[in-house]
Amino acid sequence: MSQQQQHVRQGAGTVEPNPVRLDAEKAEQIVGALNTDLAATYVVYHQLRKHHWNVAGAQYRDLHLFLGEAAEEAEANADELAERVQALGGVPVSGPAALERHSPIPFEGEDVYDVRTALGNDLEAYGDLVESVSSHIELVESLGDHATGHILREQLVGIEERAHELDHFLAHDSLTLWSSG
Repeated sequence: MSQQQQHVRQGAGTVEPNPVRLDAEKAEQIVGALNTDLAATYVVYHQLRKHHWNVAGAQYRDLHLFLGEAAEEAEANADELAERVQALGGVPVSGPAALERHSPIPFEGEDVYDVRTALGNDLEAYGDLVESVSSHIELVESLGDHATGHILREQLVGIEERAHELDHFLAHDSLTLWSSG
């Protein structure tokens, strides 16, 4: 960092008054929920990117493209969540340690897995993300924040579609070695 004097504009974990006039107590709850989904989305993003870089095998091209597109979608979702956190007066969670700490989805690790295992891990992560986002839709709408509910509902549709596509890749006629034993 520079030798210049630095001033913190807003501390991480704080919520200030917001331009959408959401009550401070409600905004704190919503910012906490959104930061959880933001962290989870970034964990999924990094996992998808890793699998995109390392995929190999007979369906390389299709999987490489799918994983790249899914990662880009996750990154766009994360950006939208971070901007909503900021609009509600909060500070978006950032940095690897903070993302891992706030995410309900565990970091897969740095090892490279076979394609079936990697995609299974992705499907599991998407399932966890579906559960988190779904519960937060109910929370934010019960607190009267219908705009955030709308954002989360739109994201949930895409998350569920990606999970459905992963399930198709994992079907028995795909990436499976059949044993006659």
